[in-house]
Amino acid sequence: MYDAIVVGARCAGSPTAMLLARKGHRVLIVDRASFPSDTVSTHYLHQTALLRLKDWNLLNPVIDAGTPAIRKMHFSFQGIELNGMADAVDGVDAIYCPRRTLLDDILLNGAREAGCEVLENFSVTDLVFSEGRVVGVRGREGRGPERDLRAKVVIGADGFHSTVAKRVGARSYNVRPAANFIYYSYYQGLDWGLHHKTGHNLRWIGTWPTNDDLTMLAVICNRSHLKEFRQDPENQFLATFDDVVPDMGKELRSQGQRMEPFRPMRNPDNYYRTAQGPGWALVGDAGYHKDPFTGWGMADAFLHAEMLAARVHEGLSQERDMDEALADYAATRDEESAPVYDFTCTLAELDLPPFYRTVLGAISQDQKWTNTMLGIIAGVVHGDEIFSPEGLQKLYDEVGVPEDERAYDPGA
Repeated sequence: MYDAIVVGARCAGSPTAMLLARKGHRVLIVDRASFPSDTVSTHYLHQTALLRLKDWNLLNPVIDAGTPAIRKMHFSFQGIELNGMADAVDGVDAIYCPRRTLLDDILLNGAREAGCEVLENFSVTDLVFSEGRVVGVRGREGRGPERDLRAKVVIGADGFHSTVAKRVGARSYNVRPAANFIYYSYYQGLDWGLHHKTGHNLRWIGTWPTNDDLTMLAVICNRSHLKEFRQDPENQFLATFDDVVPDMGKELRSQGQRMEPFRPMRNPDNYYRTAQGPGWALVGDAGYHKDPFTGWGMADAFLHAEMLAARVHEGLSQERDMDEALADYAATRDEESAPVYDFTCTLAELDLPPFYRTVLGAISQDQKWTNTMLGIIAGVVHGDEIFSPEGLQKLYDEVGVPEDERAYDPGA
């Protein structure tokens, strides 16, 4: 009997398991993949995610693997430029965009070193129930026979196609339709740094350096462009760079060499799922997914893994009732993630509403305010520093926005 079985070994599952094992609990991780293993991803680790890795003693392996440090960000929203860097926090003065083959392996090795047992190539086919409570998982390793594995709590960290979520009937809520799709790949011959630029035609381009002297290039387009993109991905990809930043399009055509196939991502709808029930909990995309536009998927996975591990530990150590602890996790997750969820869903439309056009336009006039906004995006500055009534008043006063051009209500 395990204290916990975690289904899924990537950026939500391995940290949850690791943190529980470090508290002395017997934890099993199962995953259908064999590691190191790739998966579609933004690669983008905000400072708040890097602070989690630092606390877990897992940041140095990312850096030591040669992952490039990025110390300047170039954001552009339909001509509004935000170029700078959030202030350093606890020595973290850069962001990193590691390949998932590297990052997920580091996370899983961290869980192993903490004492977790790991079953790779293990596919969960069902859950085991007793008197309405989840008490384990059923599955098979490779082509082996099915077997049952028992635990006091089962944690689904198995992504938006979560088997755990399906078997417990987790309800979706606050669902917002996906607005776009993504294509990305890896290139040599470019030295661009990090760019995150939204054009005027419902198109976006992103670039960030990653491992092995490669630059990851991505485009996001409104779903209305999906049919034409599928018919000619190469030229549509290049045309998106031409459209958003023509000079980068020219350089991409003359100097960029694509090293791997394109990875398409037709984003699922944004959603929350019921995060807990008798004997089970969900973490990461299994329980909460938003558009990758803001790059907050892995950061939220880390934050929620830490949150869930703390509550499960309380239940396992009998500091409080397990069901009560899991309900607290679910409520806290929803409350703390709501601002990022709303902000992401708004910007993912690739068309700035008037409120954000006014605020970001004011921010772009001053480097201090720009770095503050980048700190909010990075998760190391509270949003109220700008988006509270007092913050907006101070911003407008300092940069000299006329009274009749000020905006205070995002819903107006």
